[in-house]
Amino acid sequence: MTARLVDRSGRTYPLDEPRWRGDDGSPLLVEPLPGITRDDVDTGRRSQWRYAAALPGPVPPVSLGEGCTPLLPMEFGGIPVVVKPEWFNPTASFKDRGTTVMISVLAAQGVPAILEDSSGNGGSSVAAYAAAAGIDALILAPESTSEAKIRQSRAHGAGVELVPGPRQASAEEAVRRSAERFYASHNWHPFFLQGTKLLAYEIWEDLGFGAPDAVVLPAGAGSLVLGCHLGFGELLASGAIRRRPRLLVSQPANVSPLVSAFTGVEPTSWSPTIAEGTAIAAPVRAPEVLAAIRASGGDMVAVPEDAIGPATLGLARRGHYAEPTSAQVVPALAEFARRGAISPGDTVVTILTGSALKAADSITALL
Repeated sequence: MTARLVDRSGRTYPLDEPRWRGDDGSPLLVEPLPGITRDDVDTGRRSQWRYAAALPGPVPPVSLGEGCTPLLPMEFGGIPVVVKPEWFNPTASFKDRGTTVMISVLAAQGVPAILEDSSGNGGSSVAAYAAAAGIDALILAPESTSEAKIRQSRAHGAGVELVPGPRQASAEEAVRRSAERFYASHNWHPFFLQGTKLLAYEIWEDLGFGAPDAVVLPAGAGSLVLGCHLGFGELLASGAIRRRPRLLVSQPANVSPLVSAFTGVEPTSWSPTIAEGTAIAAPVRAPEVLAAIRASGGDMVAVPEDAIGPATLGLARRGHYAEPTSAQVVPALAEFARRGAISPGDTVVTILTGSALKAADSITALL
């Protein structure tokens, strides 16, 4: 039976219908897929489209060569890990993995113009792939967004409007404007997750077609968490792996709604954070993200603000120029080890989501 889109109420919709949310107002997912095995990997493609057989249907790719990022051995505080630096993607963040599939689908559906809201990396990624597809893009971004990310979006030809207030204000404004042009949100659109899940397939191939014991990753809205959940879940369903890796997820303590929901500790208020890419006060897929972490036997930690800057510089002084949003995984890793969520001998993959080249102002403030 052909897969369909499904909302939280269980209503289904065809895959070929341009749609970003259900009639019940909830975010959509693609119905569960069977996954693939190593025989289905198209090894002739040097991009994440080598795993195209894992997608719910054929679509002409709008690709800039995303994926195939390296896996590098490192050690943090005596904890051996392998690091996946996602700034090797075309626009220097992991967002390209989701954007390439989402824009490919929208281009095939004939969508001529799109709207996106973003604190930076998602917007610049959508701007680049929209340009490659010949789709007009408008990006709504918080006034506090790093200038380098705004400049990148504009260089790709997208319109950029800055929205006063916190990150959530941009999201709310985008939803209000969604009646005017199609809302291609990296937080809402189901095919963005279909692209992000291919990171799990790539890690699987990187490790000789095996699963790690744990994946340590940051979360704002949680698309990376859900992508890993979907990808490793499909590999489990296909018999390609025998168990899910634990998803160990960090958020900055200054804006950590998922951690609060996970632990049941209600916050009093949120404060600005240097980890701007994860400053999402109201993640639209929060129930699904929390369920994914729990299904993996994973854990969450809120990283103190005063630990993020030193972690950023610590990585830089080992040659890894990671933006603070992704550098937060380093202090998180130590806390997970202290809690026993990581054990000696575990294979641990740590995701560094984006480049500090796009957070120049934040880096300057640390020096």
